[in-house]
Order: sequence, then C-alpha cells, then structure tokens
Amino acid sequence: MNNDSSFLENNSVRKIWHRNEWWFVIEDVILTLIYSPNAKGYINEIKLRDKELNKWYEEFVYSLEVDTENDKKKMDCTNLEGVFRIIQSIISPKAEPFKRWMAKLGRIRIEDVSKPD
Repeated sequence: MNNDSSFLENNSVRKIWHRNEWWFVIEDVILTLIYSPNAKGYINEIKLRDKELNKWYEEFVYSLEVDTENDKKKMDCTNLEGVFRIIQSIISPKAEPFKRWMAKLGRIRIEDVSKPD
C-alpha cells in the first residue's frame, strides 16, 4: 500500500454518499489493513482493547444500505473522521503507512494554523 489514502479510492473499499459526505464500509477498510479475513472478529477485538473506541463506535457508526454484488445490504459505515479513528486502533504492519500519512497531514495542518501572521 502507498503511504497515502489511495486504498480509500480503490474498489475494495465501498462507500456511499450520506449526510453530504462519503461514508465507508468499515469491514472493507479493516480487510484492507489487516492480514485476517475476519473483519467482524477484528472489529470486536479492537473494541474490547480500546475502550474509548468502543464508547465512540455506537455514536459514529451507522448501518447503511450499500450495493453488493446482487442487491443492497445494510452494512456498518462511518465517515472519514471515523475511518481515521478506527485505523488508529488497528495493530498491523499494513496499517502503519496510512498512520504515518495521517500523522504527516496532522503535522502540516497544525503548522499551517499556528503560523504567525
């Protein structure tokens, strides 16, 4: 994976336009960044390990109808902020490049807003 957000742009991560922004299928994001085929199990593991994520999860995750191969199916989705928060809790070498990219963007943004006029 590149050290940017390109995995969110490819077809392996489904997204849906909801509330005037893109919402991403959490299972797809997880499967892209871990080595296990069991995304739901991994989500449960990180919710147990990360108590703050568990509290946050119910507030920022919605079950939305997403196109599948044959029809529409309700799937857990979150917006870009939610994707970033979930990725922070993923312990996987595949997630590290994306975490570094997020940190770099955060640094750039903070430097931009804290520059003296």
